[in-house]
Amino acid sequence: MPQMSPLLWLNLFLMFILGYLLFSILNFFSKPPIKTGVLPIKPSLSEKTWKW
Repeated sequence: MPQMSPLLWLNLFLMFILGYLLFSILNFFSKPPIKTGVLPIKPSLSEKTWKW
């Protein structure tokens, strides 16, 4: 069985890297963003009177 030359290993590595990047990019953009209908209510700030 013949051995692979270094250039063939490099081509195989680049093919797998490009496939992984393509899969990751498609997986990232396949889901629609979640839209929030109501904004969260901000907590009201109440001043405290300090008795010294």
